Amino acid sequence: MIIFLLQFSYFCQDPYRRTTVVIVKKGFYIWAKFHKLVTMITAQIPGFGSIELKYLVSDYSGTLAVDGRLVVGVREKLIQLSESLEIFIVTADSYGYAEDELKEVKCKVHRLTESHEAKQKERFIRKLGAEHVFAMGNGNNDWLMLKRARIGAAVCLSEGVSTEALKSADIFLHSGLETLNLLLNTRRLIASLRF
Repeated sequence: MIIFLLQFSYFCQDPYRRTTVVIVKKGFYIWAKFHKLVTMITAQIPGFGSIELKYLVSDYSGTLAVDGRLVVGVREKLIQLSESLEIFIVTADSYGYAEDELKEVKCKVHRLTESHEAKQKERFIRKLGAEHVFAMGNGNNDWLMLKRARIGAAVCLSEGVSTEALKSADIFLHSGLETLNLLLNTRRLIASLRF
């Protein structure tokens, strides 16, 4: 019976899923199996070590958005990065716009509860595997996530950036857009982090 199950395989063109379909001789049977293809950003950074980034974990307000609305150009960069990284937005969503603003982006929005936000963000990246996380944030509730991630980026928009986030980050940038561009051009990342 197993020999008959392996008669036909079909792989779809979607770069994020591989689908196997099997047809059996007697009757009609479809067996579908979905596998997440491993995509990542890799680099060797002198003095810093090798990086294998699988996840982008970002705060929303003050990092990617101002007053709850995405900064111009961020949506397009997130869409582009979603081809290489799995994207998570971890937010209290103070303005309530995150899900609507990100509906065109292949990402998951994780809402925080009201207490111990810094610990919640840290736990979130630990569950993913912090050694594979590029984290972005600007607030006091981001410092643990920035410290534990393989690379932590402090971002400063019009809300400002907390000193705790700055002290915990590996790199500081003036906007979320600059930070996303850094991931799209790893030579810039290498130049900034090498020692």
